[in-house]
Amino acid sequence: MRSLITPFIISLMIFSITGPAAAEALSDPYMKEYTFLKAQKEELAQRLEKEKAQQAEEIAKARREVQSLQDRQVALSNQLQQKELAIEKAQQKLQDTTSNKEIINSVIVQAKAGLEKYGIEVDDTAESKVDTMNRAFLDSANLYQNLSSIHAENGRFYLLDGTSTSGEIVKIGNIAAYGISAKQSGALAPAGNGEYKLWNQPGSSDDAKALYGREMPEMLDIFVYENMDQDVAYQEEKTVADTMESGGVIGYIILGLGISGLLLILARVLFLLRAGSRVKRITRIVYKEIENGKGAHAYDAVKDFKGSTARVIRATLRNITADREHIEDIITESILNENRALDRFSNFILVIAAVAPLLGLLGTVTGMINTFDIITVYGTGDPKLLSGGISEALVTTMLGLMVAIPLLLLGNLSNGWAENIKDSMEQSALHVVNLYEKYSTAS
Repeated sequence: MRSLITPFIISLMIFSITGPAAAEALSDPYMKEYTFLKAQKEELAQRLEKEKAQQAEEIAKARREVQSLQDRQVALSNQLQQKELAIEKAQQKLQDTTSNKEIINSVIVQAKAGLEKYGIEVDDTAESKVDTMNRAFLDSANLYQNLSSIHAENGRFYLLDGTSTSGEIVKIGNIAAYGISAKQSGALAPAGNGEYKLWNQPGSSDDAKALYGREMPEMLDIFVYENMDQDVAYQEEKTVADTMESGGVIGYIILGLGISGLLLILARVLFLLRAGSRVKRITRIVYKEIENGKGAHAYDAVKDFKGSTARVIRATLRNITADREHIEDIITESILNENRALDRFSNFILVIAAVAPLLGLLGTVTGMINTFDIITVYGTGDPKLLSGGISEALVTTMLGLMVAIPLLLLGNLSNGWAENIKDSMEQSALHVVNLYEKYSTAS
């Protein structure tokens, strides 16, 4: 289009230069050129319209393509999300499958370890682990049914004299058993290595026969065990000597103190019984002599008596003619002199009562030290090794309390008894003085 406008402009310039004279000469070419240019313009306009239409069509087509691409993108995005969800589900399923596989393998290992003890083999080499696990569960259910029931089977067990015999073994699940043979019957205990031996406690023979006959006694003499691998020692009745031996040296010391304390208590009781009875007897004789006006003979009547009461009464009678204040001092002094006799062994008994629990505590400490020494060397695997130190600790504590409690109680009771006797002596002596004053004044 620029190529057509340029000649037109040049013509106009020429026309302006040449003037009106040349205008007519140029009119026809100009008209031709104008017509040509007009035709060109129309053609260009048509072509422009055509181009616009084409461009509009192309734009519409492009828009449709863009829309199509957007729709496809959305569809692909949806497909991508679905694929991602599917992948996530697949991963979760894979994780669950892996976890289930580990659980199944663990169950199979545990079942194999648990069932092999009862002679049940679990084949863990099979291709299907699920089938293996199901068979293990089935075997476990059958084993549980077998172990929770009472059933009899032929077997051998050891008798009390150590000989082996054959007979019927009635098993109560897997926790107890009874043996029945022609020689002996009764409850069975583990003898080690899966064997049985007859338990040495009497009274279970009838239970064994009743269970074998499908009868259930109301009470069972039974021995319950945990496993058959360890030999169970026979239960022996523990004697006092065994208990003392488990207490060790400290236990014997406490026992010696306890025996000494009881002997002292016995001696003190006998002495106080004798002293208490003589108070009444002596005072009754003296009262009778004074009331009969024979106060001078009262001393001779009790001079052959021995003991605290006799000495206090005789001291009173020797000074019966003295003034009141002096004779009361004599009575008080005489009773104080008798305190040593009436309180004999009292302090020693209370000392034993105080020392005995301390010795028991000392035995507890030494017993626990021995226990920890054994744990340090042998560990805690065998409880029998630990029982020695624990027995020493407990037995010494028990002995200490057994000695302390009665000695403390009896010692304080005897002290109270002695105080009552002292009060009775003082009261009797003062009553003698009062009677003497009364009857001497009257005569």
